[in-house]
Amino acid sequence: MVAEIQELIAAEHFEAALALVEPIANHMTVISIGQGAEGVEGAEESRESTAWRDSRPHFEVLYVDDIPQPDRLALKADMAAHRSADDAFAFELTIVPSFEDALIALIINPTIQAVVLRPGFVDFTKEKLSRDLRSYLDRLIGEPIDGLGPIQRILRLADKATELRPELDLYLVAGVGIEELATSVTKRFSRVFRREDRMELHLSILRKVGERYNAPFFQALQEYARRPAGVFHALPISRGGSVNNSTWIRDMGEFYGRNLLMAETSATSGGLDSLLSPSGSIKQAQTQAARAFGAKRSYFVTNGTSTANKIVHQALITPGDVVLVDRNCHKSHHYGLMMAGARVAYLDAYPLDEFSFYGAVSLHSIKKTLLDYRGAGRLDEVKMITLTNCTFDGIVYDVQRVMEECLAIKPDLIFLWDEAWFAFAGFHPVYRRRTAMAAAAAIEEEFHEHSYEQSYLEQQALLENADDSAWITTRLIPNPKATRLRVYATQSTHKTLTSLRQGSMIHIWDQDFTHLSDESFHDAYMTHTSTSPNYQILASLDIGRRQVELEGYELVQRQADLATSVAQAVARHALLKKYFRVLNTRDLIPHEYRESDKPMPLRDGLAAWDEAWRTDEFVVDPSRISLHIGLTGIDGDTFKHDYLMDQYGIQVNKTSRNTALFMTNIGTSRSAVAFLIEVLVKIAHDIDERLEEMGPSELRQHEARVQELTTSPPPLPHFSRFADKYRIDDITIDGDMRTAHYESYKHENCEYVMPERLAELVRSGVEVVAAGFVTPYPPGFPVLVPGQVITSDVVEFMAALDTREIHGYDPDQGYRIFKLGR
Repeated sequence: MVAEIQELIAAEHFEAALALVEPIANHMTVISIGQGAEGVEGAEESRESTAWRDSRPHFEVLYVDDIPQPDRLALKADMAAHRSADDAFAFELTIVPSFEDALIALIINPTIQAVVLRPGFVDFTKEKLSRDLRSYLDRLIGEPIDGLGPIQRILRLADKATELRPELDLYLVAGVGIEELATSVTKRFSRVFRREDRMELHLSILRKVGERYNAPFFQALQEYARRPAGVFHALPISRGGSVNNSTWIRDMGEFYGRNLLMAETSATSGGLDSLLSPSGSIKQAQTQAARAFGAKRSYFVTNGTSTANKIVHQALITPGDVVLVDRNCHKSHHYGLMMAGARVAYLDAYPLDEFSFYGAVSLHSIKKTLLDYRGAGRLDEVKMITLTNCTFDGIVYDVQRVMEECLAIKPDLIFLWDEAWFAFAGFHPVYRRRTAMAAAAAIEEEFHEHSYEQSYLEQQALLENADDSAWITTRLIPNPKATRLRVYATQSTHKTLTSLRQGSMIHIWDQDFTHLSDESFHDAYMTHTSTSPNYQILASLDIGRRQVELEGYELVQRQADLATSVAQAVARHALLKKYFRVLNTRDLIPHEYRESDKPMPLRDGLAAWDEAWRTDEFVVDPSRISLHIGLTGIDGDTFKHDYLMDQYGIQVNKTSRNTALFMTNIGTSRSAVAFLIEVLVKIAHDIDERLEEMGPSELRQHEARVQELTTSPPPLPHFSRFADKYRIDDITIDGDMRTAHYESYKHENCEYVMPERLAELVRSGVEVVAAGFVTPYPPGFPVLVPGQVITSDVVEFMAALDTREIHGYDPDQGYRIFKLGR
């Protein structure tokens, strides 16, 4: 294999050589071949010669104890002696001597699936660490570890290991006095052993990894597909009878495969669990998903996060409840809130006018809105706040801070975090702290600390007679005794983790999820969930959960690293940086929302990345690559369709007038990244050649187009206001969108106006009210909603858009509005 690789490199067939190198490198990372066998008398044949033939999943177990080299070898040999050919998995020991070495191993070795601690470990590493790793490690450890008692040292290391990799199983191996020790550490460890119980340790490690590996619904579906059956039911579950026996469509079965048809079923056919009333394998799969994602409860959804959002809104909102919502959120929230009868209070995200898309909603804006409702005597009507984390373009909130400060004003506020594009984030320690479920867990843990309550009381004494401006500028602390922690997150599993299309989940951390709320949630779930859900989607959700519990840490780190490599390539390549620029933190997040000042924190190392994500109000997901293309003279829509897709088959998710958004994911490979760079270089070369061939007139047109794409268009429009008839007062901003929506169903209430006529009406001071949703793609948010007053800002922005797709706008009739003077 090595000889073949050398030959390919010598012949400059680099892609072919890389294709051979990558699987070997990955295999060597995953398996420590023959580790521990070398030099041990009586050791069996080294696994080095058989590892390639062993198809079982392999992993490593971190053993933390300061023991001499001969004892290490003996320990490895002893543990290896307990292996059996019947074991579902195979593992090797990686032994480290110290507290710090253990954390370093967990940071850099993603194949570790279990940690075994012995009290004999020392505190500090003897290895020379990079400045970046040293800085990150010191921040992670926090308070000094020297001077701690034996049990405190064990508990601190267990807590820090869990903070880094919560999915891992922890074991304690102790000597005498184990019974007394076990009572104080049981919560942190899967099991506590005496030193000599190595067979039990071996079996326990395999069993606990097996619990994560277990995919109950996927396995049940596999078993169902293998059983013989006579089907006298609906055609889709007839196991491909209409396909396999057909002369004309048998190619469908050949294309999709036999198992897809064999595994199609229905809850009414028996043999498998029901999504609408799970009690077996689906319930088990959802319980395992809750464990993996750090939730109290998790629910599978088979029609995407659009449906998940509507379920949550209907379950929690009653007509007349006020909901604060990011105006720039996905359209499903707007429709869901309208159907639920919420009074919608739109919050404006900070605009990035130069790039024609929005950032996120500032905490200042959120707090001011809540305080306005308090001042108007309507705070009790505010039920929920809905925000997108992270946004399409990668802007991520400080979720814990937002929830804490909002709860300090409104202790029973419910949070819905739309994490459609952030499902992967729970499986990396830097990302994880900015997820809804991790933030809820952190807040709940803080509430149990006595010092937290004392801090709250001290702050309240200072704010007792303070005006709203003091509340806005103070970092607020909620009352731990009065606060009800109610947090929901919806995730498009299929967007960033392994799942079939439309596979999504709802994760819940709700202290008030009582029997009553369980019933309302069930009703909403029944309303929006099909009685014939796609069982293949459910099985893929189960498998996707298994994957990220076992290898998510490695995959997430890789996707971020690959995106960073693209940004670096664009910045360093002479031709690429002539036409392209990757937008960084300074471009996407205004200075007032950042304490750090690194343009791309991950590029500067793990410590810099971690620091920014601990301190800044907003951060940028490093796996998002917003490529500024204005200097090409090509607008985003044309660049996406005519260049990337049509010429090279590269698919991107979103564009603005002068940017294209590329996203790495857990399936992105180095080869894909290399291909993207290659394509961008080709496009840049083509632009160079065209410019050389242009005459003076064409050059002037090109320069004008570049000027147009590199200067700011009309500013992005903020939400204007709801018409007075849909509002309560002039202080608060919510409106009755459902009433406006259904009034528009009566055709006699509405009329159409063309853009020119609309602009004329608005300029003349006539109040024009939108009768429907108008959503241009890009930017992808409703510029108008039912009941909204149309302003000159909206008219100018829509006139400047050069997009092919605008929902809610009829090019032949124009905009639908409520009749003037109605």
